[in-house]
Amino acid sequence: AEGHQLTGRAAADGRSWVSDRKAVPGTSYTVKAATRTVGGTARSTEAGFTTAPADKVNKVDWRPGTGSTVGVAQPVSLVFDHPVKNRAEVEKQLRITTSNDTEGSWGWIRDWSGRDRVDWRPRTYWKPGTEVTLKAELNGTDSGAAGGWFVRDYTTAFTIGDRQIVEVDLDRHQLSLVRDGRTVRRIPVSGGTPGGDKRSWRGTAVLMAKEGTINMNSETVGLGNAYDKMVDHSMRLTWSGMYAHAAPWNAKHFGRSNQSSGCIGMSDADAAWFYAQVRPGDPFEITGKDTKGVVDPGNGFGAWNLSWAAWQQRSALR
Repeated sequence: AEGHQLTGRAAADGRSWVSDRKAVPGTSYTVKAATRTVGGTARSTEAGFTTAPADKVNKVDWRPGTGSTVGVAQPVSLVFDHPVKNRAEVEKQLRITTSNDTEGSWGWIRDWSGRDRVDWRPRTYWKPGTEVTLKAELNGTDSGAAGGWFVRDYTTAFTIGDRQIVEVDLDRHQLSLVRDGRTVRRIPVSGGTPGGDKRSWRGTAVLMAKEGTINMNSETVGLGNAYDKMVDHSMRLTWSGMYAHAAPWNAKHFGRSNQSSGCIGMSDADAAWFYAQVRPGDPFEITGKDTKGVVDPGNGFGAWNLSWAAWQQRSALR
């Protein structure tokens, strides 16, 4: 009805035809077949059919956005509204193309929200300048029991920016911004307080978003009434509430001790400079003896904390 064509190919004997992709739920199709007899007489036949409508629709939230420039650790991430039981069938419809044949793999994880999620990450950090395109031809795909059908396709295209790595040493209370292998600046910081729930995470966390000035309330991360304040230059690292941000109230501890509620705090001046330098997708490689553990793959973009072999095993097509 919208004028689209369902492309496909006929079998060698001409007796059957198979589409290149799945038909769309709840859609009417017209089939026109033209033949010519041995004597040269042209004949045509027309038929039609309608596909069953989707009784339940599954939708997708995806990152990164089209036209964005992101850091070298940014994954392609799809989060689904409803459960995905037919993971292999869904994964078959996902296509990643890059300008330099980057090796990578899809991996299924449980998002921090509790929803099903699939991410595509390269084997190693992206090469700067790489152009990436996702084409998810999901329209007409059944996500399985309790999940419903997909009724649209999704696409996004983005570019990889400079190779920037943020090295955070919680034992030395120092953050270093390393660009193309050169240390641009070292900043004294204070991480999470040792010995309890206020400790920071370690491992590789990926900058998810630059959120600016936001209200931080400890009750939202299970810390009771420890704090409730407006915080400047906030950079989200996990869904569980770990940020890098300005923390002028903690100035006496910068470079000396870890005394925050789990975030990586720094001075106003350092935070303003640092905020202007980094972009979503930049990796924060965090080390320290006394932490809550390694960032989970679903707690933000923690897939880099799995080995390449372990990540590949999370593909439904392995």
